[in-house]
Amino acid sequence: MGYRMKPILAVAVAIFAFVTSPAARAETLTDALISAYKHSGLLDQNRALLRVADEDVAQAVAALRPVLSYYARSQYANFTDRNGDHLTANVGLQASLLLLDGGNSKLAIEGAKETVLATREGLINVEQSVLLRTVIAYMNVLRENEFVALRQNNVRLIGEQLRAAKDRFEVGEVTRTDVSLAESRLALARANLAAAEGNLARSREEYRAAVGTYPKSLRRAPKAPATARSLDSARAIAYTTHPSMKKVQHDIAAAEIGVLRADALMKPSLSLKGSLDYNHVGTESATIGLDLGGPIYQGGKLSSLYRQAVARRDATRSGLHITRHEVAQGVGNAWALLAVSRATLEASNRQIRAARIAFRGVKEEATLGARTTLDVLDAEQELLDAEANRISAITDQYVATYSLLSAVGLLTVDHLKLGIRTYDPAAYYNAVRTAPADSTQGKRLDRVLRALGKE
Repeated sequence: MGYRMKPILAVAVAIFAFVTSPAARAETLTDALISAYKHSGLLDQNRALLRVADEDVAQAVAALRPVLSYYARSQYANFTDRNGDHLTANVGLQASLLLLDGGNSKLAIEGAKETVLATREGLINVEQSVLLRTVIAYMNVLRENEFVALRQNNVRLIGEQLRAAKDRFEVGEVTRTDVSLAESRLALARANLAAAEGNLARSREEYRAAVGTYPKSLRRAPKAPATARSLDSARAIAYTTHPSMKKVQHDIAAAEIGVLRADALMKPSLSLKGSLDYNHVGTESATIGLDLGGPIYQGGKLSSLYRQAVARRDATRSGLHITRHEVAQGVGNAWALLAVSRATLEASNRQIRAARIAFRGVKEEATLGARTTLDVLDAEQELLDAEANRISAITDQYVATYSLLSAVGLLTVDHLKLGIRTYDPAAYYNAVRTAPADSTQGKRLDRVLRALGKE
């Protein structure tokens, strides 16, 4: 390699390193969604609540297993009618095993499983909220950036108009009123620029709250994902896929099991019990037997529990009706917003074309003395408003598309194919569902917990 080629190669390598460095790469919407998924404290909170529900299954399983406990007793007695004191001591083991309880314990396991499934659907709902908030924050930053650029350009153009008005005033072509009008519009433009910069600052703070970091250089949003072709098809999808619908269905199943459990409380139970006792004088005793028992009268408590379970089931069933209407309304609102934003965008494009032609014509006519400075400023404001409407319409259309995805229950990491490892709600459940107590299962559970901490 020649001596002259080395500096050129060094410059090329430096440019390549800068372009490909993380700081030089623009942040995409996918990057923001991934960061939000990993950053969200709300997701972490609800994952922990899901693990709480998982443990309810383990505790329900444990109720059907043997219970083994130990005891140690010591008693000191002073007898007034005889000489001396008396000290006794006992140690022993007690064991019990539930054999029959009217199916209550098995029903408790099934009810806990339904609650786990309902909680999982709740977690998906939270995931949708986190991702939708990120999309809105991302698009708002893009919009406010464009608004700031638009306002900056507006200040520059009105500044040029003011200078032109002053020059024409010097030669007597316009009056002092024209100059004052231009000065007033320039002050207003600067105030609007300050307001736009303030809105951008607030959007950046919302972005940081949603994603975890401040936005750097954001790329334009990619093509919006496909949605349903009609409102009816969107609602049909939502009824079967939305996590709120699935959650309430599992809640109903759990409530139905609750009624069966309340009925089982009125049935007898059978337990196998045994004990081994050893006292201070060396006497050892062992017992084993069956305990059969059941309620006769508890002041109406059991009947009240049953009626309460039935009422809770009925309320949960009504919740399905309410949830179905809420899901339908959410789909309808998102669909309407999408339709409005599309129509607004089309109208804004036509408005911009007409306003641009009008502005150029008024500006040219003003140079010939056929238009006043006020006419030029009004035409420019018309064009500015049209461009602002177009920016808002693009943002609204994009947000409406993702809102529709959320409304039908498809705004998830998996459906968006973000290409990252997602939280596995079954990992912890599978580790605890059998209520492990030995060290091997305990070590496995520790590994699961460490993995969850790295998600």
